Amino acid sequence: MKGGFSVPGDYIYFKSQVPLHKIPIGTKQWRYYDFGPKVVPPLICLPGTAGTADVYYKQIMALSMKGYRVISVDIPRVWNSHEWVQAFEKFLDVIDVHHIHLYGTSLGGFLALLFAQHRPRRVKSLVLSNAFLETKYFAAAMPWAPVVSWTPSFLLKRYVLTGIPSGPHEPFIADSVDFVVAQVETLSREDLASRLTLTSDAASVGPLMLSDSSITIIDTNDKCAIPQQLKDEVSERYPGARKAYIKSGGDFPFLSRPDEINLHLKLHMRRVGVEAREDLVPGIPKAGGDGSSGSGGGGSSEPKDDREDAGDAPNKDGSKSNPDGPSSNQGQPPLVPEDHNSHGPDNQPLGSTTTKDSSSRRIGHHLCQSAFVLQLEKTKLLNVFMSGSFVPQ
Repeated sequence: MKGGFSVPGDYIYFKSQVPLHKIPIGTKQWRYYDFGPKVVPPLICLPGTAGTADVYYKQIMALSMKGYRVISVDIPRVWNSHEWVQAFEKFLDVIDVHHIHLYGTSLGGFLALLFAQHRPRRVKSLVLSNAFLETKYFAAAMPWAPVVSWTPSFLLKRYVLTGIPSGPHEPFIADSVDFVVAQVETLSREDLASRLTLTSDAASVGPLMLSDSSITIIDTNDKCAIPQQLKDEVSERYPGARKAYIKSGGDFPFLSRPDEINLHLKLHMRRVGVEAREDLVPGIPKAGGDGSSGSGGGGSSEPKDDREDAGDAPNKDGSKSNPDGPSSNQGQPPLVPEDHNSHGPDNQPLGSTTTKDSSSRRIGHHLCQSAFVLQLEKTKLLNVFMSGSFVPQ
């Protein structure tokens, strides 16, 4: 997280309190957060192409305090829908979770639907936001998909960032864009290549055994990267689903409109019969007279990025060697209450210095940096094409 982006104070506090888990399963590395009472069936959050497990930190903070268990995961390096279903099922087996509720946004919504289709006994309900039913639209917009696994990292990031609608934005939407752009910069070339391949690989969602009454669709009414036609197809496919529309929020309403998203998530969990265990939530410490989130850092310090750290490898018996691993529930530090007045357009999140057009400047800055080396890479790639050695993996 570099440049003019100031890390939100509540994110700094979140990183200091909620452990990050990383476990290898087969050839896949899973990076995830798991917080809240372990006896409660979990809500598992799946991000979009540009997201990481970190983008749902506001949901983890708010819902775990209400007695819900929230698991937020990175999409691992899978290259087609069949591989995704198998890898995700193995992940659930390793963390000993059998019945789940899925919250997926954008690509995450598509992957949640695919898993619900192919593993219907495990998925008890779905929450979808800016989701889609098939990849045909994205495949047509990405004719270079066969060579994506060979594409340089800066070009992949450039492609992902240009898909985010530029500003000017309202301050809370600009903050959400800045946060996600910073997360994109932490992703490796292989991570980005696999996610773009997932969006262009020929796949579509078939019939679900899940009742429409167990589905909630949360969409924003303003401009976002997913065309309105694709979002309408989801609503038409599940006419009996509960519909929730947010006036504005952009591509990342879970960051820009967390209060509204969290309210709809709580209503959904209650509606599908998940009882929160608030009695198992540790006591909440006093946050001071001003009700602040207790970050103490003023939003200027940057939490350590654990993406490059060694993983929490399971022991032979399947348990985790990390004492703060997913099997540990006692002694979890309580999170501070969510400040419901901290995300309006005139009251930006703690530590934020974003202006209305800062997201455009940040994306533009990254794209300008890419342009300096673009011409050189063009020459290199052309030479490889001409030599006949450019073979997609």
